[in-house]
Amino acid sequence: MASPDAAAAPPTEPERWRDLDMLLSRPGNLVHSTFDPSPGLRDLIGSVVEVLVVGAGGLGCELLKDLALSGFKNLHVIDMDTIDVSNLNRQFLFRIQDVGKPKAEVAAKRVMERVSGVNIVPHFCRIEDKELEFYNQFQIIVLGLDSIEARSYINSVACGFLEYDSDDKPVQETVKPMVDGGTEGFKGHARVIIPGTTPCFECNIWLFPPQVKFPLCTLAETPRTAAHCIEYAHLIKWDEVHSGKPFDADDTEHMQWIYSEALKRAELFGIPGVTYSLTQGVVKNIIPAIASTNAIISAACALEALKLVSGCSKSVSNYLTYNGLVGTHIKVTEFVRDTDCLVCGPGTLIELDTSSTLSEFIKMLEEHPKLLMSKASVTHGGNNLYMQSPEVLEQMTRPNLSIPMFELLKGTPFATVHVSGMAESNGKKVSSLRKLRVAFKGVEEASKMDTTESS
Repeated sequence: MASPDAAAAPPTEPERWRDLDMLLSRPGNLVHSTFDPSPGLRDLIGSVVEVLVVGAGGLGCELLKDLALSGFKNLHVIDMDTIDVSNLNRQFLFRIQDVGKPKAEVAAKRVMERVSGVNIVPHFCRIEDKELEFYNQFQIIVLGLDSIEARSYINSVACGFLEYDSDDKPVQETVKPMVDGGTEGFKGHARVIIPGTTPCFECNIWLFPPQVKFPLCTLAETPRTAAHCIEYAHLIKWDEVHSGKPFDADDTEHMQWIYSEALKRAELFGIPGVTYSLTQGVVKNIIPAIASTNAIISAACALEALKLVSGCSKSVSNYLTYNGLVGTHIKVTEFVRDTDCLVCGPGTLIELDTSSTLSEFIKMLEEHPKLLMSKASVTHGGNNLYMQSPEVLEQMTRPNLSIPMFELLKGTPFATVHVSGMAESNGKKVSSLRKLRVAFKGVEEASKMDTTESS
């Protein structure tokens, strides 16, 4: 007889997929109208569907594992962070020997070792570093982020692919669904975003509470907590010493400097508790994560992703919240889409004269009250009209600045263009991507007159 301490044998392939195959091969009363049950549906999903996971932290690790075990075989993961010792208590794919390595690469490697047949491509970079076409290759995007700015950027990218017909109805072939998960301590959410149908991130951005801000007089004169000392170094001391040099929260040297200055401040006022991890948490507004919450929210997100691609059940409508602080409380709320949303709507209308150049158009974006976008790059139909960076692309597209937009857009009365740059959000500049509808004054009327005369 085997010892009770002996490790259980890993499941065979048929055993591992038994329950999933049963779910995908049987009809039911709660399925989507498009659901076509089949014993081969899992293999079809695995061979056809590509999924992007954004973030490889506490929630991202769970998402990769759950998606791989839900039949998704073609996964990509993108994350710009490296593994820190403080990650090891909840980001279960990482080990002590992984400290300093890219999270995306280690997470992908570990899941592929445990789940046969799955292929995960890691991307160790910023989400802004990828071209739009990179995101367009995926059938669904799953978010495991801890940043409002990062969520907003991916949301604008996915909604940027959305096109509307002449009746302002979404063209289904251009819809890029997203599943967004987030956790804060014992609380979490999972929601489905179908651009043009359900609310996008910007439609409900008011759901996120404003970040805690301390009065500057308290920071400068009467600090009472470790957080006060850290924010003093971050908001006051940095600018005094590094005049004009922007602070980068993802630069370890910058963060180390803030930590050292906060320690000096704390010692001066006899305040305990300043640590490097707390410094990161205060500066980046990081909420302590709990492994069990990540696991629960990840399971909900992976299930919604499976529903979206298979139709085996109706998707949640459209915002699930979880609270495990006292007992367990789960609630689903159906929020309404903002039909005037600048991100998931048909696009902000910009009217131009046929003589307006690309340079003048970019200048208009800086002054437009709904956009206030500086350093804008402009694309149309997958073609770069003007790119601020890298330098080689800027030089290649610079001659277009003096050409009229009407000519660059092939003389069409209406056109959709995408612009990316820096825009105002909550008092600070953040990376932003917007979809614009460009209309040329007088062109539509002239074309109508030509049609009438020829008939």
